[in-house]
Amino acid sequence: MRLYAHQLRADQLIFWRGRESAVFVFLFPILLYLLLGTVYDGEFEGRPVTDYLTVALIAYGVANTMFGGLAITLVIRRESGVLKRIRSTPLPAATYLAAVVTSSLLVFALQSIVIVVLGRTLYGAHLPSDGVSLVLAYALGAFCFAGMGLAAAALIRSAEGASAVVNVIVLPMTFLAGGFGPTRDFPELLKAVANVLPLTYLVDLVTAILFDAKPIWEQPRAVGVLLIWGVAGALVASRRFGWEPKQR
Repeated sequence: MRLYAHQLRADQLIFWRGRESAVFVFLFPILLYLLLGTVYDGEFEGRPVTDYLTVALIAYGVANTMFGGLAITLVIRRESGVLKRIRSTPLPAATYLAAVVTSSLLVFALQSIVIVVLGRTLYGAHLPSDGVSLVLAYALGAFCFAGMGLAAAALIRSAEGASAVVNVIVLPMTFLAGGFGPTRDFPELLKAVANVLPLTYLVDLVTAILFDAKPIWEQPRAVGVLLIWGVAGALVASRRFGWEPKQR
């Protein structure tokens, strides 16, 4: 536990001292929320659209932080030789990865709090009364995208391409899943593509909690899909994740 706490503290210090990572991972979803909250108005399913944007942009924050940020961090550390040096220390591999994932989770939690505070103060956004279901939904989303982030880190071969690969996946997925606004007017082809994306099910999960007052345990399909994606990502990572640089 002491090694875990020490590594977690180190990862937090590294993250907040790195301006680029802080902007991309922490600030970007917040800036998007401020932009979209200013552009969109009116109602969605009988509630202010800013209510929808609040929960949807937090869902985007899950993907951006737990998938994108985690994958980029691990790829850069692997290709720069950091992971190889860590493997030669007494720090267990599982402890190191647990600390890195927890550090990303803390960043996401703080990011979510900022979005909620901004939504309440600037746009009068409301959150559902069932806060427990909402927290559980985002925790499930964090598990799903952490597993996918570890898998992506195992598959991406170069530090230079990590950011490009992540953005090519995360931004279109968020657009199709409704993270940047409602998708009710999308063509059927785009809706069909969205139906296989994990973020779609996370957005559906949290919006059902918000608009329909449906607790998380009444949405087994969305829960099951997110669990499958998370477990599949973890299995890929367990087989393909490496500690030594792939580029020679």
